[in-house]
Amino acid sequence: MEKTLKITSTIQCDVLIIGAGGAGLRCAAKICNLRPGTSIIAVTKVAHPQKSHTGSAQGGLSAVDPGDPVDRLKYHMFDTWKGSDCTADQNVIKKVTEASWDETLWLIKKGMHFTRNEEGKLSKRTFGGHTLFFGEISAFRAIFEADRTGKGILDSLWTEALRNKIQFFNQSIATELFIKNDRCTGALLFRQKEGEFVKVIAKATVIATGGSGQVFKITTNCRHNTGDGLAVALRAGLPVMDPEAVQFHPTGIVGPGILASEALRGEGGILKNNGLEPFMINYAPGMRDLAPRDIVSRAIEMEIREKRGISHPDHNIEHVWIDLRHLSDYVHDVKLKEISAFFKSFVNIDAKKELCPVRPSNHYQMGGIPTTEFGEVQKSEDKIISGLFAIGECASASLHGFNRLATNSILELITMGRFVGEKVVGFLDDGSADDLPIDAGEKTLSQFNNYLNAKGKDNFGQIRNIMRNTMTEKAGVFRTEDGLNKAMETLAELKNRSYNTALSGKSLRMNQELVQCWELDNLLSVASVIVKGAQERRESRGAHYREDYQERQDKFNYHTLAYITESGEITLGKRAINMCIHEAKGENYEKFGNILRKY
Repeated sequence: MEKTLKITSTIQCDVLIIGAGGAGLRCAAKICNLRPGTSIIAVTKVAHPQKSHTGSAQGGLSAVDPGDPVDRLKYHMFDTWKGSDCTADQNVIKKVTEASWDETLWLIKKGMHFTRNEEGKLSKRTFGGHTLFFGEISAFRAIFEADRTGKGILDSLWTEALRNKIQFFNQSIATELFIKNDRCTGALLFRQKEGEFVKVIAKATVIATGGSGQVFKITTNCRHNTGDGLAVALRAGLPVMDPEAVQFHPTGIVGPGILASEALRGEGGILKNNGLEPFMINYAPGMRDLAPRDIVSRAIEMEIREKRGISHPDHNIEHVWIDLRHLSDYVHDVKLKEISAFFKSFVNIDAKKELCPVRPSNHYQMGGIPTTEFGEVQKSEDKIISGLFAIGECASASLHGFNRLATNSILELITMGRFVGEKVVGFLDDGSADDLPIDAGEKTLSQFNNYLNAKGKDNFGQIRNIMRNTMTEKAGVFRTEDGLNKAMETLAELKNRSYNTALSGKSLRMNQELVQCWELDNLLSVASVIVKGAQERRESRGAHYREDYQERQDKFNYHTLAYITESGEITLGKRAINMCIHEAKGENYEKFGNILRKY
């Protein structure tokens, strides 16, 4: 007997925040600060907001202290622009960096314990691509809480959430946006523990669902990062911007791919090949191990390709070493304590005495749901969806362009979270939120009915593994026309196979198979737009590296907008890159043109 689903209840609130990590909670805190008493529902996919992926961020956030004797905001702006391979939006770069120090002070005020030096001042470390004097020497700009900076931010924001009595829906997912006449009035939620579909009507809706790392076989992302926000936006007819811009972190721990922070190299760690030769001098003579992530990742893969890697006996994976043996006990035991413990836990290595095996691991989606500098979701280059906002890794304003500068992700969470909170407050008194689409929720019910009533004998776990292997091999650090074409063919085949995957259980309550079927749909959608964007961008730019088109080309100086039509076809549009700093022709404006990118 086929199962028929229904919406069990309807709830109203002022603001619905989908995702309760750093970006979502910072947004909520700002709303409550400016408009006490605002009713906010925050939805999190995980069991508790403090389990959000923000907590895994290790190394630090960059903020230029106005009292610093040598560092300047202009240098941070330049590093972000150059790091992006000239594709970040300069209005966003300016807005975010200018707010960085105020947000740092806000976190301190809210109880965050940044690591301090013997003089009681904030400790700082250097990260890849951060420089002084427009690239001349490395900048010590990143502040941090040991190697658990994300955890410190998340804990501070959680305290604010408790103080402001935000209502949380844990272990819940948003499956459908309610959009009518280019206005969003809420979303449909599926509450996993209760097994119920709930309609939430909201004056403003904020998407903050994080990344899509599970598209790839080896990733630093947690297992919940399945591109849900991107997929829900695509199903609503909205675009994803620059999906082909995917970052691979150079130092994933061999095997699980878990992040071994750039802080390792910031504190003096050195990458070495099988001959124990420090090889980064051959790829980035100036910055060496502290070059931006895309350059270091490609360098590691080239060393492995050219037979200078090492085969790991347990995982049968080629890798290089990072040498931390020369670092002090204080660095190992205090500043990098958690990362050292990861090497011990996952590969049984004592980082004080032994070389540590690392290889690039999928890390970050630079593209995402396109927004204005205030986080307003864009339907096209010149149209927004009223009442809908996006922040964090699922969004793209775009601060990162085609390569995110280390530490700028946490900075984006707290600054853009604040900006969106301010914009939401200004929007809340603008009319009501009760004009729902006539078929609100019906697409989701049909989608989940299909999952529950499927009769085939295929296996969604096997489909997912094939997809992840394909994306890693064909759309990873290196890409070619032939590989991308084959990847697209495989994804189309897997999409067809996914319709023939029967569930072993039909219950709605805590049915992980049901949620994983939905996640597989999301992953296949996100993977498809990544590949389509990479196919069409016949150049190399930042983390998008085409072996058959190795140079950056001016004709691709734009952001990609990828849509999925109701028939499943992927269509592409464009959004211009904002170059307001360069166009203003102020001091050092020439540094913000389409400059050569060498380190």
